[in-house]
Amino acid sequence: MLQLLPCPCQQPWGMLLGFLGQEREPRDGQEEIFGYKTQRCRKALCITGYILSCGALLLLFYWKPEWDVWANCIPCSLEEADIVLLRTTDEFQRYTWKKVTWIDLSALALPDGSTSECPLVADKDSVINRAVKKPQLKVRCIQVQKIRYIWDFSIKQFKKVGSLEDSNTCYSIHHKFGAGLTREEQKIRQLVCGPNAIEVEIRPIWKLLFKEILNPFYVFQAFTLTLWLSQGYTEYSVAIIVLSIISVGLTVYDLRQQSTKLHDLVEEHNKVQVTVCVKSEGCKELESRYLVPGDVFLLDGKKLSLPCDAILIDGSCVVNEGMLTGESIPVTKTPLPLTESPMPWKTHSMEDYRRHVLFCGTEVIQVKLTGRGPVRAVVLQTGFNTAKGDLVRSILYPKPMNFQLYRDAFKFIIGLSAIGVLGLIYTVCVFTYHQPVAEVVAMALLLLTVAVPPAIPAALTTGTVYAQRRLKKKKIFCITPQRINICGQINLVCFDKTGTLTEDGLDLWGVLPSEGSWFQKIHKFPSSTPLPWGPVCGVMASCHSLVVLDKKIQGDPLDLKMFEGTHWEIEESNMSQDGAGALHTCIVRPGPKASSAPVEGIAILHQFPFSSGLQRMSVVSQKIGEEQYDLYMKGAPEIVSSLCRQETVPADFLKELKMYTSQGFRVIALAHKVLSLGKDVDVSDLEREKAESELVFLGLLVMENRLKQETKPVLQELAAARIRSVMVTGDNLQTAVTVARSAEMIPRSSKVIIIEASEPEGSAPASIAWQLAEDSKASTEGHCCPGAGTLPLPWINLDGESCSYHFAMNGKSYQVLIKHFYSLLPKILVNATVFARMSPGQKSSLVEELQKLNVCLCVGGGNASPVSSFCGFQALKMAHAGISLSEQEASVASPFTSQIPNIQCVPELISREGRAALVSSFAVVKYLTLYGLIQFVGTALLFWQLQIFGNHQYLIQDVVITLLVCLTMSLTEAYPKLAPYRPPGQLISPPLLLSVVLNVYFTVTMQTCGFLLVKQQPWYVALDPHLQLLLWGQPSLGHTVAPCSPLTVLSYEDTTLWPLTTINCIIVAFVFSKGKPFRKPIYTNYVFSVLLALHLAICLFLLFADIDAVYSGMQVNECSPDIMELAHGTGAGFGPPPLMLCHLTPQDVLLQNKHLWTLIKSCFGYQSKSQYRKWQRMLQRDPNWPPVNTKDFAAKCMAEVYVNPSYEQGD
Repeated sequence: MLQLLPCPCQQPWGMLLGFLGQEREPRDGQEEIFGYKTQRCRKALCITGYILSCGALLLLFYWKPEWDVWANCIPCSLEEADIVLLRTTDEFQRYTWKKVTWIDLSALALPDGSTSECPLVADKDSVINRAVKKPQLKVRCIQVQKIRYIWDFSIKQFKKVGSLEDSNTCYSIHHKFGAGLTREEQKIRQLVCGPNAIEVEIRPIWKLLFKEILNPFYVFQAFTLTLWLSQGYTEYSVAIIVLSIISVGLTVYDLRQQSTKLHDLVEEHNKVQVTVCVKSEGCKELESRYLVPGDVFLLDGKKLSLPCDAILIDGSCVVNEGMLTGESIPVTKTPLPLTESPMPWKTHSMEDYRRHVLFCGTEVIQVKLTGRGPVRAVVLQTGFNTAKGDLVRSILYPKPMNFQLYRDAFKFIIGLSAIGVLGLIYTVCVFTYHQPVAEVVAMALLLLTVAVPPAIPAALTTGTVYAQRRLKKKKIFCITPQRINICGQINLVCFDKTGTLTEDGLDLWGVLPSEGSWFQKIHKFPSSTPLPWGPVCGVMASCHSLVVLDKKIQGDPLDLKMFEGTHWEIEESNMSQDGAGALHTCIVRPGPKASSAPVEGIAILHQFPFSSGLQRMSVVSQKIGEEQYDLYMKGAPEIVSSLCRQETVPADFLKELKMYTSQGFRVIALAHKVLSLGKDVDVSDLEREKAESELVFLGLLVMENRLKQETKPVLQELAAARIRSVMVTGDNLQTAVTVARSAEMIPRSSKVIIIEASEPEGSAPASIAWQLAEDSKASTEGHCCPGAGTLPLPWINLDGESCSYHFAMNGKSYQVLIKHFYSLLPKILVNATVFARMSPGQKSSLVEELQKLNVCLCVGGGNASPVSSFCGFQALKMAHAGISLSEQEASVASPFTSQIPNIQCVPELISREGRAALVSSFAVVKYLTLYGLIQFVGTALLFWQLQIFGNHQYLIQDVVITLLVCLTMSLTEAYPKLAPYRPPGQLISPPLLLSVVLNVYFTVTMQTCGFLLVKQQPWYVALDPHLQLLLWGQPSLGHTVAPCSPLTVLSYEDTTLWPLTTINCIIVAFVFSKGKPFRKPIYTNYVFSVLLALHLAICLFLLFADIDAVYSGMQVNECSPDIMELAHGTGAGFGPPPLMLCHLTPQDVLLQNKHLWTLIKSCFGYQSKSQYRKWQRMLQRDPNWPPVNTKDFAAKCMAEVYVNPSYEQGD
């Protein structure tokens, strides 16, 4: 839920907590809210500033909205504010401001007493009653990210509106809203809550265009191009303008297409016709946009796409939640129990409250009536407060990714700008006494803009576009291309098990029946003899949630396999009569291939659906023609056995369970109970806790889940690349550990330490036990020396350290760790490999905790998995790179979608594209930095002589060389083998900075030597100072014409520096395009290689051609002796080989020598600041870690107890 809480440090502040939809993980975290009041005098001064600055101040306020508020308003309390300023509490500290508006209710025909102290709506606990200002009948509100908040006068806070209060109990929901709302209350709620519509605006092209071109860098680019055009540098300016127009146009087109697709996706569901119950007026047809929280609507059996979130209060139904979870598996929803429990309805239902909730966007495919009348539901949430609305909001307002490359690129631009400012000062000092003020300003600004290449954003975008295109060819689709670079830094991957590491479906392997507290002979599948009739056959035939849709049985794959093993058949739902009236039932009957049974069939009367929290499901059934009611249950063996009478549980239960789970089988326990019910009982009123007790244990259902063929090689490849793999599953712990060993996620030579944590019991505090797994003992005893044979690939921890032990735990233990042993959690996560029986909220919490260790995290999962809520939305969205295995081209649930149905996409994304794209981006930024500095140094040297490069000279460097280099440098494909280390993640790092600094040093040295050496030549003639003044009278940049002879001439300095700078640009492009270990060799990039060769050939041709027309067009000096003598004298002609040697030697020998840098780090005592590495170093020094076969207790002091809020809200 969303709520506003007062900040304790300042009165006008508050906190906005974003618990999205049904207590899903907060996307935006928290936002601080400040109150401000507009002042007319400040507003007038700002308007004056806008006019005097020609809009520059307005543009600044657009970039900095907080400055806009601070300039126009004064701080005040939230109660008095007409403007609120919101600031996120994450690392970005983003500001937005919203205007406080009023909703006027006085125009409505309100009931008598509404202006007095009487509540405006019937629900006394509703925030609407506390938000209405009387007697004016007005409500203050703000709208933040499509969610409306109204001011609660009683607690002085903004509260979210558009949903029912969580404080409602099961009884109050039935009692307050069961009969529907009055017409007057509907109108009040419609006005206050807004329409029940998920409206996505198709943003006008002009808005998208303005938003794009008002980006700070485009503004600076516009300033630069304006200056160049004013100085006559037309060709390159036009080229950059065309490139920018294409880039902006494509971006706007893409944004427009996305906006249109999203609008079309949600618009059709905004106008659904529903039957609404109005209090004292009966039922009527209504368009869904007029629904409000508290309305009651009917489900008549027709297929319906739900227009809101609703609580089922009568009847049950089957829905398809594929839109939310990614799997089109029918889910059964049951009505909210009518109980007088004082607990809020969600608390009463614990984490299984979702079984009563119909989520917006899901499709009702079947309804099942009860004896109380039609199927009815109470509207819980409307509009963007719903599950579907939350999903759409996550697309409209994505969480920004804090990636070092883009921050460092911006810092590089700032650094280049600072150098440009120094150049500006230098230019002013040089030209002040020689040129008019206008020329001095023009030349100073020119040198400023030369230092900052305008192609940096386009070049970075080009690399990711190429990588995205290559991924698409490999059937990996990306909706956020910026994350491709982030994939290059991935060092940990979380995998789901079923459907991701193992095959999608489960195969029925056998059933181990139990009788008289002893296990009987196992019945294996497939078998020539059918499963004999008995309670085991009964539970397998009836304890499921399968439905018949379009004459086809559909449902959970596990249920389907189990039911097929009985050879029974299922009929479509029928209407039957019980003591309370009409009832929908599902009937199963023995098929032709089934064993003979003394019953005609079984009628499934009621379901207690499966939930990840309870880890079980059960059904109430009745044999046709008999009066006896039976309850059948299946679920996790540990849970089911605890609900059975202990005398019916075999003594060797744990031994048998461990035997099968240790072999990697999926084990389900079965149980049965005869219910003692009267003839006229309504089975839908049964309490689950009472019904699911004192059962008879029936046996174990053993299912096989094979590893996918590709799993083992991929995990080995990741381990060789020092990328850690972690399994997070909803399956049994022992099964998960076995699968991890089979896949060599845990090598056979490594120990597995099982962590079992328990909640406090009575006076005993919470405890944590560290037990060495039995298979670890065996593997330790049988461990052979290195020479005895081939050992499995050693497990590699992050940054290359071997790990000889691994932690494994289940979701219950993880929950206890979070609550009572939080200080131990980082130590455990450093070496934890298996997490089993994890609920969706726990999985999201785990992702968050791993990110706190500064781990770059990838989450991979398949939509066919039974725990698809993990692989669907929360964890995939939270991770740095979430990969969904889906047949769809793109999933809104994750940044990446792979149509490859296995984990081969992970190394493909991480190595073959992520790392290559990151290295390419670094290379482009470094090249453009050097290119800018090369031009800057050459131009600055010529400025000393009051000279400048010609237009055509600039054009060749900027367009023919640099622009083409930027467009083709990133075409180099990824190296096929994963390197055992990651590429650098920071531009602002010693090796990369030293690379730039050394290359700048060579550039300055080379150009300075050429500049000075040419002056020492016997044929050198200095340009007449008087003639230079005439030259600078020309307004065109670079067109300095001097009648030294009939031909155009500049100077020997220009003729010397231009080939040096041009060849230098070409060599730097070659040096920064190195291939291995992250990209293929440069010669495999045919376009780029040919271009570089052509560039060098053209440059040498221009230098040695000795053609008058060429020199005239290029504005180089031909009034010299033989041009070869000039080249020999300055080193320009024979410069490429030694220049390349000077650039390549430090690049290969020093900067890319990983062993050398490791030695330097150790000599200087440098240690990584990563939290993961800090904990790793600490644990390596701890002789008592890891603890084995011990038990620890939590401190009794409350100060030591930590409760993770994200975990509490995650479920």
